Amino acid sequence: MGPPSARTVLLAGATGLVGREILRGLLADDGVAAVHALARRPLDLQHPKLAVHVVDFAALPALPALDEAYLALGTTIKVAGSQPAFRAVDFDANLAVARAAQAAGAHRVGLVSAMGADAQSSIFYNRVKGELERALEQLRFEALVIARPSLLLGDRASLGQPVRRGEQLGERASRWIGALLPANLKPIRAEDVARALLRTVPVARGSQVLLSGQMQP
Repeated sequence: MGPPSARTVLLAGATGLVGREILRGLLADDGVAAVHALARRPLDLQHPKLAVHVVDFAALPALPALDEAYLALGTTIKVAGSQPAFRAVDFDANLAVARAAQAAGAHRVGLVSAMGADAQSSIFYNRVKGELERALEQLRFEALVIARPSLLLGDRASLGQPVRRGEQLGERASRWIGALLPANLKPIRAEDVARALLRTVPVARGSQVLLSGQMQP
């Protein structure tokens, strides 16, 4: 299971675009002893360090002792079907996992948020993302690292997820005008977001925000 100092880590959202890359990185990290993945359904993956817990995010069980947690749960209003259903995933489920992880001893958290997250935004999507960030800050973890990626690039089809039209258009546009775009507006690959969180969360102190320009390779 690794050396005595190796970390025990929780991941929620391992079936998502960024979550999948976070899981890969954690399993490959010799400094991680065990990974506990929370999911709504079993994962099609087995690994000596991986324990998958099929859960109801609205009624989480007590979690094993943890050192850190990664929150990568997310959907879209179109997929969720309504604003309340979207909020139940992007806000309620992520916050429930954070609270459960804190109760299990986790003192470091990494969050996959979004560019434009703002609790005061008039845009519902951005407002929910911002409200989650604010709620996590109020939990006062030793370290909270918030990734705010711009348009995400990655193979959603391989995950059984619908392709997002905006991401397709953003990728095409970046091929033509990418050199003219500010770094924080350029589309970013999911694996780059995951890598940025994985290298920052274990050493961070306090609350830190990573914008797309800081996460680009």
